Amino acid sequence: MLLALALLAGASAHAAEIEALQARVERARGEAERLAVEIRSTQGRLEAARAESAAASAREERLSGLLATGEARAARLAARVARTERRLAQERQRLRRSRRLLAGRLVAIYKSGSPSPTSLVLTSTDLEGLGVRNEYLERIEDSDTELAARVEEVRDAVRRGLDRVAALKQRVDAYNRRLAEAKTQIAAVRARADAAAAELASVSAARESALATLKSRIGKWVDDIEAAEAASRAEAEETVGRWLGGPFSIPAYIVMCESGGNYGALNPSSGAGGAYQIIPSTWEAYGGQGAPHQAPKAEQDRIAAQIWADSGPSAWVCAG
Repeated sequence: MLLALALLAGASAHAAEIEALQARVERARGEAERLAVEIRSTQGRLEAARAESAAASAREERLSGLLATGEARAARLAARVARTERRLAQERQRLRRSRRLLAGRLVAIYKSGSPSPTSLVLTSTDLEGLGVRNEYLERIEDSDTELAARVEEVRDAVRRGLDRVAALKQRVDAYNRRLAEAKTQIAAVRARADAAAAELASVSAARESALATLKSRIGKWVDDIEAAEAASRAEAEETVGRWLGGPFSIPAYIVMCESGGNYGALNPSSGAGGAYQIIPSTWEAYGGQGAPHQAPKAEQDRIAAQIWADSGPSAWVCAG
């Protein structure tokens, strides 16, 4: 009875320890499953962020090509503006010269007075002279008219040139603004995607590290459980051995059932003897000398171990 109580007390202590470890393992496994789900979710978001970053990079590369083309076009427009401005400057100079010429001509006419038809007739000595002087006056008048028209034409050309230059400048400025806005937007999108990817990668790495640590703890706890179970079995066997003079070569409960742990026990009806109740024929088959119950403990243990190795519990009635 005392033996049973001792075994029961030891088993209860080990059982409580094992149950506590198993509870920790179950909680840890639940936490590991939660972390695994979170890691998969984070990995999905990470892949999406990386895909967004890659798409932004590809778009940035494409727009960089467009920007290069646009900048080249802007440079060509700037060159056209510069050429137009130089041409306008030349036209202004021509306008100023034409105005000076016209002003000088008008002053000369004003000072000398324009000849009348009567004065031409009176001052001409013959008909031929009259014709030459009249033609000369007509050319002067045509030249004045042409000069005035040229002044107006140059003025109009200058005005149109100014309009063209202003329009070209507006196009260049608008295009440059669009280029700058596109660059800013692309940089912002890529920066956000890169930041999100970096943050998610950090979170994923932290969770993977926590999961690895948790798995390591689970493995250690499982080992502790197995060690506790083995220790429980070993302690039970050791306790039985201490109480009954063991340890035995086969499980103690079989020995207790067969002989009560008595190495000198003898069954008169079957002739089985010793702690293991080995029948004489089996004893002799395994090299035993004399009667089993008269053999030393070491000899009984050795032969019982051989029988157990060959036949297992089937060789003993109490094992059933």
